[in-house]
Formats: sequence, structure tokens, C-alpha cells
Amino acid sequence: MLSERRLEVLRAIVQDYVGTEEPVGSKALTERHNLGVSPATVRNDMAVLEDEGFIAQPHTSAGRIPTDKGYRLFVDKLAGVKPLSSPERRAIQNFLVGAVDLDDVVGRTVRLLAQLTRQVAVVQYPSLTRSTVRHVELLSLAPARLMLVLITDTGRVEQRMIDCPAPFGDAALADLRARLNSRVVGRRFADVPQLVQDLPESFETEDRATVSTVLSVLLETLVEETEERLIIGGTSNLTRFGHDFPVMIRPVLEALEEQVVLLKLLGEATDSGMTVRIGHENAHEGLNSTSVVAVGYGSGDEAVAKLGVVGPTRMDYPGTMGAVRAVARYVGQILAES
Repeated sequence: MLSERRLEVLRAIVQDYVGTEEPVGSKALTERHNLGVSPATVRNDMAVLEDEGFIAQPHTSAGRIPTDKGYRLFVDKLAGVKPLSSPERRAIQNFLVGAVDLDDVVGRTVRLLAQLTRQVAVVQYPSLTRSTVRHVELLSLAPARLMLVLITDTGRVEQRMIDCPAPFGDAALADLRARLNSRVVGRRFADVPQLVQDLPESFETEDRATVSTVLSVLLETLVEETEERLIIGGTSNLTRFGHDFPVMIRPVLEALEEQVVLLKLLGEATDSGMTVRIGHENAHEGLNSTSVVAVGYGSGDEAVAKLGVVGPTRMDYPGTMGAVRAVARYVGQILAES
């Protein structure tokens, strides 16, 4: 275990390196921070931190920089989440509150996160596997053609056209709409098939084929739309950090183009807590020089999706964690009120 003083030295090194982009020396540390000890003592502490793998000496520089292990300790023990200022919180609220639908919410969120953190922002659409049905609408377009509209508790809207095997009257349509909603509203997608399986039998013989067709399209929609979707923004922000990537920026950009990679980075949406993956903790080789800060969001206590940012390991972790958490909280409120 490191002593409190050495932890303070590590904290100072991380803060200075993130702020200045320059390797940090013992003299600069004692001048900038009230460590209460001499430069010689700080040099000794830095030697111990280097031996333990928390800091490293780049090339021939006299200064030191944090390693992935050093950043990890900083995040776990030394970094509080920096609260946003009142103007920042108002700006988030004002920016998100005008959204008209789920696509607009996700689009605004990704732009906002990229602007606030000056990193690459990634926002996952609410997963339908964790969604519930808010309403099913059935509209008659022609005697034997219907439109099915599925609305989820997270504001997602899916539409499907249905060609019926026979004409379906307005009274039968209203009856089906009412019975269907009475069974599925507020229920999880996974529960719907069992809840509606005997529904056709409760209709007149001549209407059962059409009811079965409608249910078949509804169930297909539930299955199709469980595919995870996400949106990414602010990729150009990476160009500001060219010198933070040891070889070149291309592997990072290539990794960010792969949705499967990003979904793995964000992690399971059921976990609403904050996750921070640093450097080589990211399994994808192209992202070994980046850090990922992600958190779940949702309309209730359970997360329905995740959002976060990807940037270089030389990151303002307290500020980034604060921004990601605040945005997730506001997005959750919007979903709850939509």
C-alpha cells in the first residue's frame, strides 16, 4: 500500500500532466502543490511510484508521466466526480429539453457529450429487450391493409404495414386494439408472446386469420428491434490529441467504426453504475491508448442503455465523469417524462 503522501504525489503528477501535457518533475511539483516536503523527498517518492509501475519516464525527459496503472489508482482512490456548475447544468437541460422524439434525444445527447468533454461521444439507443410496451396502435389504410404502430416506454416508435388475408371491419379493429393493449401495455417485450398466444381464439372465426397475422407482425417487430443501435459523435476531437497516441490515430478510428467493439466497450446496459476502462483494460488492441467513461441511463431505476465518451488516457477524469453522469441523469428524466 502506498502512503498518503505518495498518493498525494501521484495525484499531483496526474493533475499536472493532464493540464500541461508535459512530463512532470519533482521541482515543478513542489512549486505547484503544497506537498509539505522537499524536492528531494518528492524525488524519492517518485522513484518508489516508478518502481511500483504507477508512473514512467518517457524517453530522456527528466519528468514522469502516469501509466495506465497510475491512472487506475487515481480514478479508484484519488478522483472525486467533479460537479458541473449551475450554468453547465442549465445548458444541458435547455439543450435536451427541446427534443421532439427518441432519435432527436439521442442525436442531441451525443452532440452535447462531445461538446462538454471534447472527446468522442457514444450513445446507445434504449434496448428493446429491456423495454416495456406503452401502446399498440392499429390503423386501417384499406379494407385489407393495416398499419401497426408500436410505442415503447422509452419513446421508441416502430411502424409496420400489414396485408390482411381478408377485409377487417372498423368494429373488429377497435376490438382487437382494445384487447391487445389491455394485455400488453406495461409488460416487458419478452412476456408479450405468452400474453397474446390465445387471443385469436376469442374472435369470430372469419377474423381469426387476420388477428393471427397482426400478432405475427407484432412479435416479429419485437424480435427484429432487439438489435442494439448506437450513435457516435465528436470523432474530430481526437485530432486534438494526436501526440497522445503512441503510433498513429488510425487504429483508434478503425476501432470506433465497429459497432460491436463499441457495444462491448459500453458494457451491459443493466449496470447503471459508472465504469471507467483505462488503456490496456480495453480488450480491443486499437483502443489500448484510450480510456472509456460510461454510465447507464433509463427512465426508472434500471438502465435501458449506456452512454459515454472515448478519449486518450491523458484525460480529465473527474470532469469527464461528472459530465457523463449529469447528461445520463437528464436523459433519464426526459425518457421518464416523454
